[in-house]
Amino acid sequence: MTIAEMIEKKRELGMNNEMISEASGVPLSTVQKVFGGITKSPRKLTIQAIEKALRSEEEKSNKKDMSRTKYDTSDRLSGNPTLRESAGNYNVLPKERKYTIDDYYALPEDRRVELIDGVIYDMAAPSGMHQRIIGDLHILFRECADQHGMPCEVFLSPFDVRLDRDNYTMVQPDLLVICGEYDVEGSIRYEGAPDFVIEVLSPSSRSKDQLLKLYKYSNAGVREYWIVDPKYKIVTVHRFEEEEYTPQKYDFEDKIPVGISDGKCVIDFARVGKRPFR
Repeated sequence: MTIAEMIEKKRELGMNNEMISEASGVPLSTVQKVFGGITKSPRKLTIQAIEKALRSEEEKSNKKDMSRTKYDTSDRLSGNPTLRESAGNYNVLPKERKYTIDDYYALPEDRRVELIDGVIYDMAAPSGMHQRIIGDLHILFRECADQHGMPCEVFLSPFDVRLDRDNYTMVQPDLLVICGEYDVEGSIRYEGAPDFVIEVLSPSSRSKDQLLKLYKYSNAGVREYWIVDPKYKIVTVHRFEEEEYTPQKYDFEDKIPVGISDGKCVIDFARVGKRPFR
């Protein structure tokens, strides 16, 4: 089973990285890197363990499906047994429609939205302070990457990210960092998990950024996620690569180390959101 096939099987089974890690015995950080495209050539034993976990879950799912059906005994004597759905199935309400990337691209260009697990979320216009913070952070991250020779690109929203490489999720992080080879000119979006993501909270996005996107970024294989809260002047840092990591909180006067740079880069938040910028 190729990695692409495992990603598709994972989606079909509704499994997340934590479930796969538990079922396979592969460390969560390793599973995140495999499905996030960070590890380009996983070890054979790692692939075999993940594949075995997926196939085992598929077998369980198939057995459950079979248990929901039964033979129509009236046809058994004829030698042509038929399958009849359990009567209980008819009491299930139809699922709401899941929107796709095709729906996302069909929307008017002036309507800013994100597509997450088939649900469309409208995005309010960012405030002036929101833009100032992101602009300053873009400069600081760009300066740091250049200073330390990091092979990374820094991008600002709007920038499409097909986070799960499926047909149901397209997000636009406020700021993202992609390290390694990336064809900037030949792509209309980024496929997979960026190395680093920042979201700046606004009244309309607080819940989504702190809960839903936290889960999505972690599950997809993002290595580090910063949540910047202008209201309370707090930065919450999630370094997903660390074993049994604990979120760390900083204030707007702190110097915050960038985990993906192995401590080389430090962002001085005293220089963020203020004027003049120096």
